Amino acid sequence: MIISLKPNVDAFAFIQRLERMGFLVVRSQESRLSIVKGVDDTVKPELFKELPEVADVLETREKFKLVSKAVQEKTVIHIKGRTIGSGELFIIGGPCSIESKEQMEECARVVQENGAAALRGGAFKPRTSPYEFQGMEEEGLKILKEMGDKYHLITVSEVMDASQIGLVSAYVDILQIGARNMHNFTLLKALGSVKNPILLKRGFAASYQDLLLAAEYIISAGNPNVILCERGIRTFETHTRNTLDLNAVPALKELTHLPVLVDPSHGTGKRSMVLPMARAAIAAGADGVMVEMHPNPDQALTDAAQTISPNSFKKMVKELQLVANACRECHESI
Repeated sequence: MIISLKPNVDAFAFIQRLERMGFLVVRSQESRLSIVKGVDDTVKPELFKELPEVADVLETREKFKLVSKAVQEKTVIHIKGRTIGSGELFIIGGPCSIESKEQMEECARVVQENGAAALRGGAFKPRTSPYEFQGMEEEGLKILKEMGDKYHLITVSEVMDASQIGLVSAYVDILQIGARNMHNFTLLKALGSVKNPILLKRGFAASYQDLLLAAEYIISAGNPNVILCERGIRTFETHTRNTLDLNAVPALKELTHLPVLVDPSHGTGKRSMVLPMARAAIAAGADGVMVEMHPNPDQALTDAAQTISPNSFKKMVKELQLVANACRECHESI
């Protein structure tokens, strides 16, 4: 339920009063409050309309309350002079795994020279086999931070467990939650305690509602800075690693105020398909993309088959900017 307050109402005092009555209340905009818990089975929404502070009450039927577009029109995340969700094209590039300082410096240079915003790199790697490379852990995080600082880039790396949040957030700007952990509710709730934006990837068998409810866990725990990421789902198709569900972009834009990115690297698993699907993602309305890029893609320790080269990354950034500009002109002319 969304409550719109009348002008000049002391929202803080009103929220305190509701909380003393046992409601969970979140302030979403200047004069709007979200009653998240304590209403459905105890108090009828009509009763709130009788309060002198209340201008209007809107009932929400979705299970997700705080991420719903009924709460607010748009969330824009500001970080290091860049924005996510404002219309600015937000591009993240870098290797799947941090392997060395030399590797990360080359990636950082390519990302920075081509005007992209963020450098990604995995320090803790969830691998299907326990015998595969698991990442450089804290040493890798130190390298990522050093390169981010040197090249003035936003940094992105994955958190796999609640015990890693403090360590990773000390080095990294945006914390990534991978597809395997989208349903790790203990981890999601723990992320509410940090201020870092959270890049939440859709699970490979998750519905849109599943993804939005996972975001709801983070926001209801205290962190409103969530970025959704479509990274492909598992289907009966075997030609590609996953099926990149670009329906998700306009669907999520209709359902939520949160920014939406697309990962065409995991979404396809094929280097040759990363650029065309990245273009399609921006045309569909995504706020940006995240791709895997390596100085020597065939030598990458993880995800080599879907990793693009620096030259391909450069070409991609130019193409995505052209697509974004063309789409912007179309929207303005409608």
